[in-house]
Amino acid sequence: MSPAGPLSDSADPPRHGYRGATTPPPLLNRPRSLTVAISREAGSRGGSIAAAVGRLLGWQVFTQEILDFLAHDEAAGAEFLVDVPPAARQWADAETARLAQARELIPGSDMAAVARLIFILAARGDAVLVGRGAGFLLPAASTVHVRVVAPAAQRVAYMGQWLRMTDAEASAEIRARDDRRASFVTAVTDRDAADPAMYDLVLNSARLGMDVCAELIAQTVRAKQLPTDSAGGEAVASSADDLG
Repeated sequence: MSPAGPLSDSADPPRHGYRGATTPPPLLNRPRSLTVAISREAGSRGGSIAAAVGRLLGWQVFTQEILDFLAHDEAAGAEFLVDVPPAARQWADAETARLAQARELIPGSDMAAVARLIFILAARGDAVLVGRGAGFLLPAASTVHVRVVAPAAQRVAYMGQWLRMTDAEASAEIRARDDRRASFVTAVTDRDAADPAMYDLVLNSARLGMDVCAELIAQTVRAKQLPTDSAGGEAVASSADDLG
């Protein structure tokens, strides 16, 4: 504890008065670290693979259901995002505005809310995002974009076992889910989720198995480095590919 009496050279500086020129924190021009974005065919076990990736990397996993919940529940979203740095919010807001202009999204709409949340999570980095077109929205340089696929027969079998459906019911459910997901991606990004050229990795979970798929994704994360600019050494990732 500091002794009572007049301030010495080692005492804390006064709280008032001139404290020298202050420099505001630099604006964030890209996510500070990598994000994994997983797109998956229904029944390919993409969600289970995402959970395994999260365990391998020690990263938080955000499923489609969690993304929707945080984006649409104001109280939960506010509590979760309370510790997000201002720079991350600014970058997310700028990217959301750019996307809204390019895709004519209505401010405050469900799609805009989900997109903003995805940008915020990416600005924080070290996250695994499942679904909602995250990999199509985020900068390619700071994202490991993965597509998980499997043959129809295996997907039907898995879906039928999981939801206790007949093969016919499971097949219909798979088609419905795939159609909904593809429609969302097209509406937000105008991209084709089935195009393999859109991804860093396309993994067949039926052939490789869940553990191998997860390990391949984790290895890609460890190998992929953010590019640096020559001036300041900062990692720089451009905005998501042209959405117009």
